[in-house]
Amino acid sequence: MVKLNKIYTRTGDDGTTGLAVGPRRKKHDVRIEAFGAVDETNAAIGLARLHSAAEPVIEAALARIQNELFDLGADLATVDDGKDLGYEPLRIVEAQVARLEQDIDALNARLEPLKSFVLPAGTPLAAHLHMARTVARRAERLITALADREDVNPAARRYANRLSDYLFVAARVANLQAGDVLWAPGKTR
Repeated sequence: MVKLNKIYTRTGDDGTTGLAVGPRRKKHDVRIEAFGAVDETNAAIGLARLHSAAEPVIEAALARIQNELFDLGADLATVDDGKDLGYEPLRIVEAQVARLEQDIDALNARLEPLKSFVLPAGTPLAAHLHMARTVARRAERLITALADREDVNPAARRYANRLSDYLFVAARVANLQAGDVLWAPGKTR
């Protein structure tokens, strides 16, 4: 169980931060950047949820995803160096990836195929979901950069990839009544 009695510790004043295990890392270390971007994604989803009441299926999924993003952060904060930790670390599992895929497929079944790229606009919910999608893509890029240097749970990488896909499809559903805001190539020349 997490217990936080004190918010500031001063241990990060030297430009480092602690992981769940292992030595402290610089705050600009790619692992720290990766789970920082996951945290930003979570905050962006929180903003989207301010507008999700009219879409209860999306609202329920976003609530679950926010919790799973803490799981993803814990996964990334626990380096897998092969040493016995004395406990089972929290990891993203394939069932979480599969659930996102099911959610994507269910939402996508409500949509017409795309005939153009979609602009990140529309209803407040759609616009916030698009913003969350772009932050999720940055988190994914950082996770893959980390995976080039250190071991990263493959399910965590897949989860980050599917999450941005989910947010894209959810944004399209949020625009279903008004219609997608489509890119018009060269329209303003």
